[in-house]
Formats: sequence, structure tokens, C-alpha cells
Amino acid sequence: MTITELRYLVALAQDRHFGRASERCCVSQPALSLAIQKLEDELGTMIFERRKHHITVTALGEQIVQQAQRVLEEADQIRVIAAQGKDQLVGPLRFGAIATVGPYILPDLVPLLNQRAPLMPLEIEENLTLHLVAMLKSGKLDVIMIALPLEEPGIVTRALYDEPFKALVPVGHPWQKKKSIDSRQLGSEKVLLPHAGHCFRQQVLDTCPELSRSDAEGWQGNSLETIRQMVASGLGITVLPCSALTSKHENKRLVAIDLAKPVPGRRIGLAWRRGFTRPQVVDAISDAVQALKIPGLKQIAAEQRR
Repeated sequence: MTITELRYLVALAQDRHFGRASERCCVSQPALSLAIQKLEDELGTMIFERRKHHITVTALGEQIVQQAQRVLEEADQIRVIAAQGKDQLVGPLRFGAIATVGPYILPDLVPLLNQRAPLMPLEIEENLTLHLVAMLKSGKLDVIMIALPLEEPGIVTRALYDEPFKALVPVGHPWQKKKSIDSRQLGSEKVLLPHAGHCFRQQVLDTCPELSRSDAEGWQGNSLETIRQMVASGLGITVLPCSALTSKHENKRLVAIDLAKPVPGRRIGLAWRRGFTRPQVVDAISDAVQALKIPGLKQIAAEQRR
């Protein structure tokens, strides 16, 4: 069993296709196939089920692939330590963020991280929580920024900040001059939310139980920015996180209104694999977020983060 064979194994498990895996590993398809067969023979078990146009990982194979991923991470760390003089803030960081955080936090966070860790370029992935977690577990991402709680085996989380929600209505709406409204009043309105699959949609429905769910068959948006424009067009109202309602996102056709206590909101944090070998990176991101000056965010003190 060699490191090269383990790399082939993980690549095939991720791509589920011999051709794509061999291209990624810069090796011929027959050579990769032979290496996988050799590894299965050595272990005395079938890792992959091969069909004509489809490859699946067996139940036992999933465990083997996960262990192989951990071995490769540890092996890569040997090179990192040698090349970086044990500086964990040197080298690329594969960083993911959910789509309802990325556009509003990253523009301030990325420059700050670049100042504090100039030799740690960020490779950023913006996606749904489901996909980010899958990429984290497979090793395609190092750290992700998501809404908590997240309960996943082998994944560690750290809370960063709490963020209240606000209502957003078009100019001319009967509520536009109100200083605050009770979230229960939302139930009488046409509330526009992201499509199912967006965690923010479920967060709003969970924290505003009286909210009308009639939007399920009506207009929906793929992003908060699309929904913002739909509200400006008079198609309904919405609920947004306060980070999406700062001065840089103001629109003269829209009015943001506070929600009365207890104010609905969400908790945002970081997640990474338990075996992640650059823990100082997590500290660096946490400290940078703590230094952000985004109105409305309630930063969580270090002693309360875990």
C-alpha cells in the first residue's frame, strides 16, 4: 500500500469515474484501474462496486476512503511543515461559505485576512450547507462558514457571532414607518424566501413559527439579492439577516424594519475536520471575524465560542 495508491483511491471515490479520476491524478486510466485492483487484492475486500456506467463505494469502502483521506492529510502536512517552517498561516486555504453569508461578510473578511496572513491565499467556494459539508468531509475544503448548530461525526465547530433578522418591505407599504413589528404579524403578508434547500429559508421558518408558508407555491428566489429586487418590485416582503442590510446594500425603494423581542436570528460559525492539521488557521479566521465592524452582529466571546 502506497501514498500514490491512496491518492488514486480517494480521487476515484470523489469522482466516481475512472476517466475523470485518472485525469485528476495525471495517470493513465489503465494504470489507475490496476492500482485500485491491486489495493483491493492486498486488503482482501471490494472497495468499489463497478457497473457499466456507474461506480459506487461499498459500505466498508466508505470507511477505508475516510481513513485514506486522513492518511493523505497527515502525509501532506509533512511537506507543509518542511516547506513552511511550521508556519500554519503559509499556503492556500480552501474556504467555503454559505450563500447567505459570503456576499455580506467576505468582502470585509478577505482583505483583513490578507493583511494578517499575506502568505495564505484563499480559494473560496460559495454553496449550500449540504454541499459545503460534503466537500469538507471529502477534503475538498479545509474550513467552512455556516449556520449552527451542525452535528456531523468527525466535524468540529466554533461559534462566531449571532445575527438578528429584519423585515424588508417596499416603500409605500403600510408598515414602512413602523420602528418595529412583531414577527407574528408576518403571517398576514406574502413573504418571499429562498427556494427549499437554502438553510436560511428554514432558519426563518423555524424562528418565525407564525410566518405564513404560502410562499411555497409562489415567487421564490435563488439568492437574497434576487429576493431583494422582487420586494422592490412590489411582489411581497421578506426577512433578511442584518449583514445584508448594511449601508452598502441600501435601496431607496426598500425599508428595513426591526423585529420585536425575542428577535429571530441565527448563529454563524466555523466548521472543520477533527483531524485538520492547521488549527492556527481557525484561530486566525475567528480573530478576523471578531475584528469586523458590521452593524448588528453580536460577536461571541472566545470563552463562549465552543
